[in-house]
Amino acid sequence: MPDVNKVVLAYSGGLDTSVILKWLEETYGCEVVAFCADLGQGEELEPARRKAEALGVREIYIEDLRETFARDFVFPMFRANAVYEGEYLLGTSIARPLIAQRQVEIARETGADAVAHGATGKGNDQVRFELGYYGLEPGIRVIAPWREWDLNSRERLLQYAERHGIDIEGKREEGGAPYSMDANLLHISYEGGVLEDTWTEAEADMWLWTNAPEAAPDEPQYVDIAFAGGDPVAVDGERLSPAALLARLNELGARHGIGRIDIVENRYVGMKSRGCYETPGGTILLRAHRAMESITLDRDAAHLKDELMPRYAELVYQGYWFAPEREALQAMIDRTQRDVEGTVRLKLYKGNAMVVGRQSPKSLFDASVATFEDDAGSYDQQDAEGFIRLNALRLRLGAGRRG
Repeated sequence: MPDVNKVVLAYSGGLDTSVILKWLEETYGCEVVAFCADLGQGEELEPARRKAEALGVREIYIEDLRETFARDFVFPMFRANAVYEGEYLLGTSIARPLIAQRQVEIARETGADAVAHGATGKGNDQVRFELGYYGLEPGIRVIAPWREWDLNSRERLLQYAERHGIDIEGKREEGGAPYSMDANLLHISYEGGVLEDTWTEAEADMWLWTNAPEAAPDEPQYVDIAFAGGDPVAVDGERLSPAALLARLNELGARHGIGRIDIVENRYVGMKSRGCYETPGGTILLRAHRAMESITLDRDAAHLKDELMPRYAELVYQGYWFAPEREALQAMIDRTQRDVEGTVRLKLYKGNAMVVGRQSPKSLFDASVATFEDDAGSYDQQDAEGFIRLNALRLRLGAGRRG
């Protein structure tokens, strides 16, 4: 193997990354720095520290990045109203560039010459991590164990763990998790298991976060979300930090069964993959943000955003967060958000987040112009005739040519 002195591993403390940690030491004869990020996955991370210490790791980074995640990654993405293939709110995709960024920063701090991740060779995450690494540190060495080793089954991982005294906490007896899962402050994803049959409905007990819509409260709940500069800043009049605000919306959405989807998506590596996602707060936030834009954005600026959104979402999905084209799109999007300010009211009920009100000091909605009643001369309806005739000119000419 090429010389590697020290590697920063994206570490969770689970079976895969615990095996990877030991495998890196054994295969490359290098020192491993363990980095574990709290992105709001709802798990206690200190056990990961203790497991890394038991494996002899001297440098361990356990970091709470929830505010950074919400403020610098989730919120900018939501300014774009980004949705991949019409449904997926990019919960896993948007977390990977932050993890990659911190790995590169830690590599610089510790003098490491390599970074490593536990993504498989079939998924999108390997691309997202590595595009992030190279976009920030062109000369960094990347180690992707799943593309190198022969531990390509759960049984082989368990055998390796047992040979090297790695605590597997009863994983053999439990039979392993029925799904491949990823969780953070924005969502929970589920893949694999019975979901690999696209005709089979997901099991009811798979969903860990949200109530089933049919089991949600029978009474609707209203929520007011305030915006400034395109970002949510308060819920029901209470100003909250980005992470706290997203957590509050998650609680509300989960209670009312909001944010479940079951989709088959096109992975960047070429295959189709079925995934189920719970994104309760994000689903509410997307509806609210679009409602706020509906009264504060100029028509053509809003339509241009909608035209560019699929491209922006694709860039996030594929891992190009640090690419110049994503940054250029972000600059344009952020320019449109200066007047996206005001409050949106939603009604949450049985899986639905329905916009029922919106108001803004920067509103472009003028009731005196839009009214069906007497508009006191604010709009001359006769002007519409010339407008229509001019816009119909090319159609009339084309129809005349056809005879």
